[in-house]
Amino acid sequence: MEVAASVPAYLALSRGELAARARAAGERLGSCDLCPRRCRANRRAVTLGAACRIGARAVVHAAFPHFGEEPCLSGWAGSGTIFFSGCNLHCVFCQNWETSQGTEGKEASADDLADVMLSLQSQGCHNINLVSPSHVVAQILEAVSLAAERGLRVPLVYNTGGYDSPEALSLLDGVVDIFMPDLKYADDLAGRRYSKVRNYPPVARAAVREMHRQVGDLVIDGHGLARRGLLVRHLVLPGGAAGTGKVLRFLSREVSGATFVNLMDQYRPCHEAGAHAEIARRPTRAEVCEAREEARRLGLRCLEAS
Repeated sequence: MEVAASVPAYLALSRGELAARARAAGERLGSCDLCPRRCRANRRAVTLGAACRIGARAVVHAAFPHFGEEPCLSGWAGSGTIFFSGCNLHCVFCQNWETSQGTEGKEASADDLADVMLSLQSQGCHNINLVSPSHVVAQILEAVSLAAERGLRVPLVYNTGGYDSPEALSLLDGVVDIFMPDLKYADDLAGRRYSKVRNYPPVARAAVREMHRQVGDLVIDGHGLARRGLLVRHLVLPGGAAGTGKVLRFLSREVSGATFVNLMDQYRPCHEAGAHAEIARRPTRAEVCEAREEARRLGLRCLEAS
């Protein structure tokens, strides 16, 4: 679907409402339930989140125009990507495990983070792409509130592992333009085995449903750029370990038959994946092709990264 460029969602909120969302999220850090682990750490004080190991300030590992995202995000000037350290998932095959399961990077105040967003916009980036944001929703909301006052005008992309709480998504309603969640697994055993978290499938399915309720199907403008909507990523694991067919059927039948999905083929057995024989290899070309054919049979709209 092609439409003219639209105003980012957060600009449709009053400044008072956006600031109120930021305050409400900040208060929840006092007994943190902003991700489904609900560790109840007092992250406003000196305690770090039990899984994310991040406290009151976000830690930024890197920020730059990214040209390797899906074409509708990267465009010709890049997606303004901010990589946050820490994660609420501990995936055994994570390619960025030093960042996601550590705290490498620089602590950023809300002012700092707002400046990063504005800098990426000034470089011509088409959007602000928040990578691994689930554990820093409060910090992001405060920064967006400040950045909007200072002239931020590009869409926000919430680029998440899919393990997001209803509390956090409620605070993001009307703020995020493009939700880009992973939908990693179809069954709980895979989530526990490969991402060290319980109840991944029901939590992620509920999150994806809510994301679609908020923003609908992906909308692409006349220049080929995503403006608003849901784009789901799914990493194809070898031997069907992720339950890809079930994931795709869920999207088609319970979210939207017009869902845009990127079936990613870049899995490789890094970090601790070698300890799991069934995923200690790359998926075959046939396995990836089969997944994409299934998506097409279901009517889903397939995208790929650049």
